[in-house]
Amino acid sequence: MGNETKIKVVTADPSALGLFGLAMVTLVASSQKLGITSGVSFILPWAIFLGASAQLMAGINDFKHNNTFGATAFSAYAFFWYAIGFTWLIQNGVFGPELAATVDTKQLGFAYLGYLIFTIFMTIGAMETHKVLFIIFVLIDFLFIGLTLTSFGIMEHATHQLAAYSELSIAIVSFYGFGASVLNTHFGRTFLPVGKPFGIFKK
Repeated sequence: MGNETKIKVVTADPSALGLFGLAMVTLVASSQKLGITSGVSFILPWAIFLGASAQLMAGINDFKHNNTFGATAFSAYAFFWYAIGFTWLIQNGVFGPELAATVDTKQLGFAYLGYLIFTIFMTIGAMETHKVLFIIFVLIDFLFIGLTLTSFGIMEHATHQLAAYSELSIAIVSFYGFGASVLNTHFGRTFLPVGKPFGIFKK
């Protein structure tokens, strides 16, 4: 047997790109939920390219970092936005009037419920990453609670407002997280603090 040579490939942390994608799509989408804008026509490109594609790129690169948590989170939310984009296309008749006519929003409610369950697990994991990420995941929990209940027709106005303000808050905190990820790495020091892990589950 010959000598074995191991080569380490260094890649940049993709978190900043993923958080920027999340911040952009939630900012634009929340404007519609809050009634500031109307329709989904001009949300769709940001959902596909920033919410979905940017987060998928971040997820794929986190796999290369052997970061199971980041890879799973970014990739899962990326596919969420691809799916949401397709639901909007279906609702607006892009795939024909038959599909548009048979839309049942309760099916979307079950999808939101699934993502709520997923996000609760990820929120626990985020407690041992940093506090900014933990806040983002808690806000995503509230977003999915609001979306799930709205889709099932439960207190629709109140739960829609919960989803709307949660989504806007996700955008604001994600912009901060993106800025911290870029600038802290760029300057090689803590330029924007993100808070230490809670240290409950992982010492």
